[in-house]
Amino acid sequence: MHILLTGGTGLIGRQLCQYWLTQGHRLTVWSRRPEQVAKLCGAQVQGVARLEEVPAPVDVVVNLAGAPIADRPWTHKRKALLWSSRISLTETLLAWLESLEQKPALLISGSAVGWYGDGGERELTEDSGPVLDDFPSQLCIAWEETAQRAEALGIRVVLLRTGLVLAAEGGFLSRLLLPFKLALGGPIGNGRQWMPWVHIKDQIALIDFLLHQSDASGPYNACAPHPVRNREFAKTLGQVLHRPAFMPMPAFALRLGLGELSGLLLGGQKAVPERLLAAGFTFQFTELHAALDDLSSRL
Repeated sequence: MHILLTGGTGLIGRQLCQYWLTQGHRLTVWSRRPEQVAKLCGAQVQGVARLEEVPAPVDVVVNLAGAPIADRPWTHKRKALLWSSRISLTETLLAWLESLEQKPALLISGSAVGWYGDGGERELTEDSGPVLDDFPSQLCIAWEETAQRAEALGIRVVLLRTGLVLAAEGGFLSRLLLPFKLALGGPIGNGRQWMPWVHIKDQIALIDFLLHQSDASGPYNACAPHPVRNREFAKTLGQVLHRPAFMPMPAFALRLGLGELSGLLLGGQKAVPERLLAAGFTFQFTELHAALDDLSSRL
């Protein structure tokens, strides 16, 4: 199978490439730095700077590109970058797909549980609507709507509403390690906000699972079946790292330092993977302690 990836040099993309190479798939990564693709993703992975360079035919497109949403405060300039790196890039991808004589059968496109906004105490399945109209929700809604336009081209579309990916190689968890290792870790705000998490191994496995489901389409919550509150997450991470986890980060300090971005940390989603479970996917890591324990030796 020939798979084209965007965002192939990111945390999830790199792991997908390594996994799919072992499965014997042919992989092409569309990247701003194609010369780095072989080093980051595997010697057999072809990097291209322009979609016109992608060898035909392509069987599946996996669209994961997007600038990190929590790396820095959301200035107007940063918001524009977050938007263009997702929506504008996906629009470019769609224009290219429309030009192809032989089109891929499937587009797997990124999204996030942020689609729902701050869900409070509501349990959120894929049938739930957006709860709060904030910037992350607007961003994800536009991203999904853009990707879904591929259906008009006869391409089946799967949308990945990913939670917080737990990995030793980077991502969300890497940002928490320093304060915890310095014994400064603890809950954020009141610690009651829900955190939908997923182990990187399960994230890769569920994407591969959806790739092979001939009837898969629409949104899927890509997160473990048991989300936890922020306070429990901090306590569990402290236990795994053998560090205290009692130093709270006050909400007012976050709002002062991060502005609108603080809402991403102070809110949450009690999202559950109803459609994945119904389709027969089995998570390897369903409990947070086991997931963090698996990663602990590399943290």
